[in-house]
Amino acid sequence: MPYANSTNSNTAPHRKNAALRNPSESPYQQRTSQKDNPTQQLIKQAVDFLIRQLEAGKSETLTAYLAAMARFHSYSFGNILAIARQRPTATRVAGFGTWREMGRFVKRGEKGIQILAPMVGHRRRKDATDEEQSASRDARPAPLLIGFRAVYVFDVAQTEGADLPEFEHNISGDAGDYRDRLIAFLAALNIGLEYSENIAPALGVSYGGKIAILPGQPKAGEFVTLVHEAAHELLHKSDRRTITTATVRETEAEAVAFIVGQAIGLEMGRASSDYIQMYAGNAALLAESLEVVQRASAVILGAIRVESSGTEVSPPDSSPEVEQPVAEVA
Repeated sequence: MPYANSTNSNTAPHRKNAALRNPSESPYQQRTSQKDNPTQQLIKQAVDFLIRQLEAGKSETLTAYLAAMARFHSYSFGNILAIARQRPTATRVAGFGTWREMGRFVKRGEKGIQILAPMVGHRRRKDATDEEQSASRDARPAPLLIGFRAVYVFDVAQTEGADLPEFEHNISGDAGDYRDRLIAFLAALNIGLEYSENIAPALGVSYGGKIAILPGQPKAGEFVTLVHEAAHELLHKSDRRTITTATVRETEAEAVAFIVGQAIGLEMGRASSDYIQMYAGNAALLAESLEVVQRASAVILGAIRVESSGTEVSPPDSSPEVEQPVAEVA
């Protein structure tokens, strides 16, 4: 799963980044007002619960995870190539001291991965007078890159010790036949599905007309991932993409996944609220996107909660316009 730099989660999104208030041409973005509709009641209950989770703030698990991830540096392109060349299987690398601070220690006999680290210093004029040098010391000249030096980092697999905090996908339950019905619904919309290990560490990717899922997920988690990517396909592959941010899109897609998962009886825990907050989403943003979230959830639930009469899944009256493939990663 990709991670974005977080911003203040208490700030409401700018109007241009929020969901459209006016009815859209897309059938997945129109408001539904059937108050006596059981599906709509389920959706409202799920939305209210998710909003309460978001208002409660980040969970301890997410806080610990984000703190740990902040310790891993972003490396230059050259260093990324150096790491890949020396240890192609590396996933998370850090220096000896950083690993020790995190309660892990490099195993005996492990060979470090050599990368280049910048050397920063302060250059002073050799011909400066004593007064100029004194003034220069008081002014604290700006740091200056003076070169690079070789340093060594180690992959997490080369270390042992305390477990690293992980983002918990604590989703449980039985998706039953809902997965197959969802796949049939996507097929009716001409949205392909494939399983690929190449998308790791992402759990799923929406390309526009095709969804890729990481194999090996628990069945309940795979179903929720598939709903998340289906929401991207329904909501974010048309002109509306250009007026929303990644934060808005991920909030909407994960909210739909939460609603659908809870509606079919899955135990969702805090997985969805933590995911939304990891993308800097919050309750105010979800409220702005409420109409499209409710509509997309109703469409998916309507497709998968069929009676046992063998009714075929058929595409809705109007399918979303699919533009050039643009990947949405989850």
